Amino acid sequence: MGMRMGSTHFMFNYQYALNNAYQKQAKLFEQADGSSLHRASDNPMNYYKLLRYNINDTENEQYRENIKTASSWMKNSDSVMIHMTDIMQTMKEKSVSAANSDKAEDDFDAIHKEMMACMQEMVSVANTQMADRYLFSGQKDLTKPFEMSQKTYDRGLAKNLDTSQASFFKGSDADYNTELFQMLELEKDGETYYLDTESGNIFTKDFIDKGYKELIAQGYESLDDAGTNANSGIVGTTSGFSVANYFTNQGLLRGGNTIADSDGDSYTFKTIKQHIVTYSGDENLISMVKLNGATDPTSDTVNSTGGRMFGRDIFDNDASGNTASGTAMLNNLFTVCSKVEGCDIHWMSSDGVTVADVAHATLVVEETRVGARQQLYQSVETMLETQGDNITEEITNVSGADIAQLATQLMQMTTLYNLSLSMGGRILPQSLADYL
Repeated sequence: MGMRMGSTHFMFNYQYALNNAYQKQAKLFEQADGSSLHRASDNPMNYYKLLRYNINDTENEQYRENIKTASSWMKNSDSVMIHMTDIMQTMKEKSVSAANSDKAEDDFDAIHKEMMACMQEMVSVANTQMADRYLFSGQKDLTKPFEMSQKTYDRGLAKNLDTSQASFFKGSDADYNTELFQMLELEKDGETYYLDTESGNIFTKDFIDKGYKELIAQGYESLDDAGTNANSGIVGTTSGFSVANYFTNQGLLRGGNTIADSDGDSYTFKTIKQHIVTYSGDENLISMVKLNGATDPTSDTVNSTGGRMFGRDIFDNDASGNTASGTAMLNNLFTVCSKVEGCDIHWMSSDGVTVADVAHATLVVEETRVGARQQLYQSVETMLETQGDNITEEITNVSGADIAQLATQLMQMTTLYNLSLSMGGRILPQSLADYL
């Protein structure tokens, strides 16, 4: 009985040692993939670090993918907008040419055809797609944004204030380079008048054209500053006037074309026949987050919209009561085209050049914004690439196996395991008969 217990104990110890050697050998084989961590029990602290680094690596890859998509979007947008600003520059040059009083009627016809060709190309280019998504539709990027009408409509005619006029009548705080300051053109008894839609004042044409300059010469910097001295230029006022009650955001009349001032005098809104561009996108920007933490809509956005590229005017600005049309500058440029077709040299010299200048400046400002965001994404992409390399290095430091050391240990464990098997085959009884 004693010998049997001793033999059993010997057998148990041998099997335990053999299994332990096998497990060590198997664990070394497992590390042949280059990683020393396959489960938490291998090294709890390093395994925890590995999980964190893997999460960081996944986030880094996602942000880098976002940046690739965003950069592609913005490169295409920037390329299209550069082309559109070139077209706008041509429109400016043609407007200046049309404002030259020595032009003959045939010259105006040729300029008009060139301008119309430019506008048609502008609308077409503004509908550029990347894959099946429209670049300038906002978040409605599967919807074609811009549509030019085939026929002409009666659109309200606006008086476009130049820098000097805008400063006097509207104040000095606004950006006169990227915003059209306008008044509505009225008519009564064959005379032209202008309605300031915000104050409700109705001015004579002579006062808007040159009368205000006399007040400036007297030292008055604005209409408010001039006070009662400007009364000679104001022929009436309207109470509670809202553009939205009379015009759509495209400038089309909603119904009646007359308005009465506080004295009961009736005025007619002047209109002009022209093509209209409509916008079917929205003003919501698409964001592609490039870094973890709080989102920044200002720098995370990758696209542009109709309203941002083509600004707003008297028919769809904040004071109008209408929503943004997304095509304000385009429709004002079509007004320029109609005036050129009508050989209206006076309007072109006083209003047309102003419209073309502001339309061009508005688009350039938006193109600059897109370019700045693109540059920011490129800077972040470089930073993320560096972070990715650092994360990969940390993962290797935490979980990487020393291949040379692993090969040596594996050879040692294999030799020991084979020796154990050989020795066990010699000293252990092969059967009960051998033992007896």
